[in-house]
Amino acid sequence: MASPSSPFLPVDPIKRRGLLASFAVLLGSLWGGAKAEAASKAADPSWQLSDSEWRKRLSPAAYDVLRREGTERPFTSPLNNEKRKGTFLCAGCRLPLFSSSAKFDSGTGWPSFFQPLPEAVTTKTDFKLLVPRTEYHCSRCGGHQGHVFNDGPRPTGKRYCNNGVALEFKAG
Repeated sequence: MASPSSPFLPVDPIKRRGLLASFAVLLGSLWGGAKAEAASKAADPSWQLSDSEWRKRLSPAAYDVLRREGTERPFTSPLNNEKRKGTFLCAGCRLPLFSSSAKFDSGTGWPSFFQPLPEAVTTKTDFKLLVPRTEYHCSRCGGHQGHVFNDGPRPTGKRYCNNGVALEFKAG
């Protein structure tokens, strides 16, 4: 804790994480990371669509995230506050990615999960912010979802920080 005479106030770790994540997105956008080409290839060849087919299928925001590895602004997705029981699906191909039972409030401004469904995502290392991060994609269509960090809750200790625009929610 800061002493009463200290000019610095203590910052809640959850709020600090959200501020750092927002700063990282800003740096990535300035560096050009938000416009990087998607490097993942779909495991299922039937989901290797042309660029024009993806543009027709997706909203401009979903296209930017899923196909160009962009990042939506934090605290903009309604799915960040989704509390119902159900499944979160890839917005590109509707593959189930996460159960609502794995969702938690990370305070970062993006929907966060402590584990994906089995075989739902693939990972790769990205260096867009100069520091290596683990990026994850839908295992069926290759759509970019977000990044995974080692600061999540038990039982996995992982935080799958997902772009809400890359997801759809199916209640039930």
